[in-house]
Amino acid sequence: MKIELSAADLRPVIEEIAAEVVARVGHVAKDQRLAFDEGEAARLIGVAKHVLRDCRLRGEIQAARVGKKNLYRREDLAAFLAKRIGNR
Repeated sequence: MKIELSAADLRPVIEEIAAEVVARVGHVAKDQRLAFDEGEAARLIGVAKHVLRDCRLRGEIQAARVGKKNLYRREDLAAFLAKRIGNR
């Protein structure tokens, strides 16, 4: 069975998923931190820490180096995930 969907058919689904992810990332931290270390950020978006690190090294997501840690902004995580979902 082959299912064919156009970009117009997929757009509402992708936008709904992206909105859910943004809401999830926005409500996870009760202290409303602006940034998360690599392990926390990976857990928030549901990937392994090494996957997020590799994406950072390829330039797919930005992180700020603070001391010995790479910190990821909440907004960057949401945008990264929305973009990844949209590219499938």
